[in-house]
Amino acid sequence: MSDAHRIRSHGPGLSVGARIIAVVVLVVIGAVAAWFQHDAPGRSAEPRTEFTASNPPAGLSAALTTGQHLRWSHCTAHTGYDCAAMKAPLDYRKPDGRTIDVALIRRKATGPNARRIGSLVFNFGGPGVSGVSGLPEFLNGYMPLLDRYDLVSFDPRGVGATIPVRCGKTADDTGYDGADACAQHSGALLPYIGTSRTARDLDLMRYLLGDERLHYFGVSYGTALGAVYAHLYPSHVGRLVLEASVDPTEDLVEEEVSQVKAVQAAFDRFAAHCAARIRHCPTGDGPEEAARRMVRLADRLEKKPAPVGGGRNLDADAVAHAISDHLRLGTDGWSPLAKALTALIDHNDGRLLSKGADDLGSADRAATPRDNNRAAQTAITCADSSLRPSVERLDRDEARIKAASPVFGAAWSTIIYLCYGWPFDGERVTPQVNADGAAPVLVVGGTGDPITPYPGARHMASALGDGVGVLLTAEEEGHGTYPQNRCVTETVDRYLRTGHTPAPGTVCRGNMS
Repeated sequence: MSDAHRIRSHGPGLSVGARIIAVVVLVVIGAVAAWFQHDAPGRSAEPRTEFTASNPPAGLSAALTTGQHLRWSHCTAHTGYDCAAMKAPLDYRKPDGRTIDVALIRRKATGPNARRIGSLVFNFGGPGVSGVSGLPEFLNGYMPLLDRYDLVSFDPRGVGATIPVRCGKTADDTGYDGADACAQHSGALLPYIGTSRTARDLDLMRYLLGDERLHYFGVSYGTALGAVYAHLYPSHVGRLVLEASVDPTEDLVEEEVSQVKAVQAAFDRFAAHCAARIRHCPTGDGPEEAARRMVRLADRLEKKPAPVGGGRNLDADAVAHAISDHLRLGTDGWSPLAKALTALIDHNDGRLLSKGADDLGSADRAATPRDNNRAAQTAITCADSSLRPSVERLDRDEARIKAASPVFGAAWSTIIYLCYGWPFDGERVTPQVNADGAAPVLVVGGTGDPITPYPGARHMASALGDGVGVLLTAEEEGHGTYPQNRCVTETVDRYLRTGHTPAPGTVCRGNMS
């Protein structure tokens, strides 16, 4: 269910055996210890009532539940935030065995203690996005919720400071050098990475935060994590928001086909707008001409990539991903995209397109100095997906994805090699998300989302079960609608504050209305 800042080159990696677990665990514990350094002088916390929960996760030792208390103190890298490390089992099948430290970050509620509901835990997408850096980066969008909740996020397993997966050329390299490198540097950790294991960490986190039920806000891939949690712990579901939902009914290849079609449709809408509203539109007189121009541009860049400065060049695949980065921002990305394409097509200058994609960013691109986004994204995706296709199946799938979009198909088709030769089996073809008996879960989908297409939100609401999944539709361009759409924001905030869901069939008007 990869959706973060798209992996730029998806070539296959081949496997080797796992390495000795004790050595790797000691290395990553050292990495976590280096991260978890707090300011020496502690600030005096405002007087408030700390919550306690009476329902610890089943099967865990008292040392991890009733005997563990989160020790919050100043984050060294983020002023105004508290950080802590939560001990969790490395292997939940051996809960009395080795433990790991899960890195947490918190912004304390600002409202009166009597009005505080509890903690609201965020996952900003990916997989592979750091919540420890993501919460400070994206806090402004969620500030109104601080009157009722502590806002909390974390680095999931394999990400940032929580047993970070290393797949680079050396053990300290945060880059991605293929599956062989993953197995060499993190082989002993890879069996304990994945969404279902992180969901178990979430339940321990809920208990230690003092909440009987989990209140959660998941964005993009974060919706998969939230839905898997609801499946595993339906009685512990509090107020869950699944925003820009993934499709739990699609396998990795089906997801890619749906996404590439959605990106192409978003580009077609941009091209129509460009032709009607922008003088000297770089994509011509409409979607058909835009597709032809993009194909010619891709052919040109394959022969001679465009310079972007610093000795770097922009090839056809990089252009496709940079265009997608603009489209994920909805109509806000259209004017910058037109300017950037004009520079590239007319002057062979890729700097504006490349820089614009980096600067515009999204909630899926929260990075830390030790960011291992691509390695973590690959490890989590391959831990979740059991698809290990044959060479013949790879050829068919690649052709299928290419055929789905003239502009983006070739760049997107390489995702099929992501788990080719991965050293461990994946968990399932598609995730289990049915959560019968859970409290209502609010699922939000935008009709013009190019990254997690709208049908996925409908399928998610249905898959959660009757009386559980509640769909809120937003007629919006772009990936994600909160807090950009006022109606969505008011509806989601009302649900998080009161627990009241919108009426079935509720539609929020937006820029596609």
